[in-house]
Amino acid sequence: MLIGNVGQEPEVRYVEQGVAVARLRLATTERGYTLQNGTQVPDRTDWHNVILWRKLAEIVEKYVHKGDKLYVEGRLRYTSYDDKQGQRRYVTEIWADNMEMLSPRPVSSPTAAMASEPDVQVQPASAQQSHVVSTSDEAVPF
Repeated sequence: MLIGNVGQEPEVRYVEQGVAVARLRLATTERGYTLQNGTQVPDRTDWHNVILWRKLAEIVEKYVHKGDKLYVEGRLRYTSYDDKQGQRRYVTEIWADNMEMLSPRPVSSPTAAMASEPDVQVQPASAQQSHVVSTSDEAVPF
């Protein structure tokens, strides 16, 4: 589970049979603090690679932009590859199962359009608050 800000415009591709896949970078920040002895501990920002599939990817394509705040639930995937110099590189990704959009939207929010999409659940807390978006179990083949 992560809460963070989207660092750049999401990248969305369509793979075999029109299945949407979105990739985004999410920045999470641990706020700095002062220890009892007066030592300052600065903010620490970590970057995460988040992968979303199918309906979640389509929603990301339409509604998520750089700077938006997201809550993401998912599982970790670890992969490795050899770069051009032959060095082994390791990649950690979060494959998202659920996403909640936390950035406030204008009053003319596209919530109604999202609610009409099949296999997608949207539960707005209020017109200016968050939207819960998740795929149904039937929509995920794995």
